[in-house]
Amino acid sequence: MKAAIVGGGVIGGAWAARFLLHGWDVVVSDPNPKVATQVAAILANAEMCLPALADVPMPPRGKLSYANSLREAVTGADWVQESVPEQLALKHKVIAEIQAHAPAHAILGSSTSGFKPSELQEGASRPGQILVAHPFNPVYLLPLAEVVAGEAVSVKVRDQACEILRSIGMEPLVVRHEIDAHIADRFLEAVWREALWLIKDDIATTEEIDNAIRYGFGLRWGQMGLFETYRLAGGEEGMAHFIRQFGPCLAWPWTKLMDVPELDEELVNKIASQSDAQSGKYSIRELEAIRDRNLVGFLRSLKERDWGAGRILNQNDKRLAKLASVAVESSAAVPTRLLKSTVLPAWIDYNGHMTEYRYVQVFSDSCEALLRRVGLHDKYVAAGHSYYTAESHNQYFDEVGVNEPYYTTAQILMCDAKRLHVFYRMHAAADDRLLASLEAMYLHAHMQSGKVVAADKAATKKLMAMAAAHADLPKPESAGRFVGQR
Repeated sequence: MKAAIVGGGVIGGAWAARFLLHGWDVVVSDPNPKVATQVAAILANAEMCLPALADVPMPPRGKLSYANSLREAVTGADWVQESVPEQLALKHKVIAEIQAHAPAHAILGSSTSGFKPSELQEGASRPGQILVAHPFNPVYLLPLAEVVAGEAVSVKVRDQACEILRSIGMEPLVVRHEIDAHIADRFLEAVWREALWLIKDDIATTEEIDNAIRYGFGLRWGQMGLFETYRLAGGEEGMAHFIRQFGPCLAWPWTKLMDVPELDEELVNKIASQSDAQSGKYSIRELEAIRDRNLVGFLRSLKERDWGAGRILNQNDKRLAKLASVAVESSAAVPTRLLKSTVLPAWIDYNGHMTEYRYVQVFSDSCEALLRRVGLHDKYVAAGHSYYTAESHNQYFDEVGVNEPYYTTAQILMCDAKRLHVFYRMHAAADDRLLASLEAMYLHAHMQSGKVVAADKAATKKLMAMAAAHADLPKPESAGRFVGQR
């Protein structure tokens, strides 16, 4: 799949990074002679942070190139993302040139934060190809994309666009009807107006306003949004109670919501000087790195709870897992190969190596792969049966770093109707060196009663056949030293 990125600034460069790190080939078109340097800096941030949100391997990175012309960039593209400055005449000119050379099947998404799709489609040769796909900075970390199609775009094309966005880890928010500034930016504009008045009237500084957000309601909004937050504020009586109690306050003259202060030089300089005092000790690159590291922490916390944006990350993991190679067949005369993957950035400790508990995770995933190999899938567990770990013993032999490929094997030492004794090994794929091992004794249990019972006969037969094939292999030196057969 090929994505053409038209405009390689902050937004366009981040779009390029998201597509690229999800396996798309990306061609960037931008007349700026420094575009490659700009995109390289954005991509460096993305490569450090986006994979840290995944708990499965990212797909192989796509190919990045830069076009000498817009025609070269969009030829053969499946998705074209326009991210040129917010000038409607300029966008019309760029869109016309894109449509002159891009395939008819390509989706043309615009990053516009304010223009409606009908405005972008004016005079277009194929208006049904053009829609708004408005992201949020940094595009490679924040999953939301507002999708506004308008009447000229078919439901089929709109849904296809949404599916492509999901395939690169984004969450499309379909805006039902055209409206200036879509949905999210209308909130931001309201808050921005209030903030400008607070500074102009010497009520608060830029830092104090930011503190009000980041130490207060911003933390709630990041996980629950607006209405779910206020639902809690209504207590046991819920949202209706909250609105009845606090709704009348909206008529009070608290805000200057519809008034905009004159942005004269005095106010501009006042805001700029306060911002310099607040953040001037950091470069833009340093602030971006701080922002991205904090976002990774927030998002991973939400991911652990499968809540908010974390749910989108978990859904993307499931999509990525289908693309990953997780079961490599091998001869029964050698230990059975199970997983083939890479060490993820989130698995690295402060020493720069894979942290201990992640080895346990790898071997746990290996056990799941082994059981799936013999037919014990999710339905089997849902029906109330599973293998429980009775004993285990880990050994660590060598260090492994981020993005290093590895594979795991299983040698079945013993199997009967109720017990399974397995010796796993984790190897570096580059040179086959042994990284770690895990010996485990599993007991098959009925989950509701907790009693040890016989496993599925067909699965047991397959496991016993593997054990017989492994019987001629040398017994692992440490086998049985801490795990005994019962």
